[in-house]
Amino acid sequence: MTRIPDFHEEMDRFQNHIPAWVSRNLNRLRGERALWVRVPASVALIGGGVLGFLPLPIVGIWMLPVGLALLAHDVPTMRRPMARLLQFTNRKIEKRRNRASPATADERIGVRTDAPSERAPTRTDD
Repeated sequence: MTRIPDFHEEMDRFQNHIPAWVSRNLNRLRGERALWVRVPASVALIGGGVLGFLPLPIVGIWMLPVGLALLAHDVPTMRRPMARLLQFTNRKIEKRRNRASPATADERIGVRTDAPSERAPTRTDD
């Protein structure tokens, strides 16, 4: 049986996949004192995501899941479905990154393949 994902753990994992400046701002919005900014920002993001079909450069469908994830911080019944969605998203991102830059088994476990050989030098008798 699979483990039920934790919302906050999955959000932390998701923040590792996004650019640093977005992650810092998302961290600010996730703070306890940012409630008065988080709820209007999440509603605005959800509204922008719903209007994602418009040919505007800023508004897009990407805003919908971000707004829902922010709103899930304040609505406990939304946390479990959002945790599952974030877990699915994180797995897809990690799979795509692994496929884009395939590493050998040695690189995955941290063995350097470009290091000089550890063999003993051969002796030549003159």
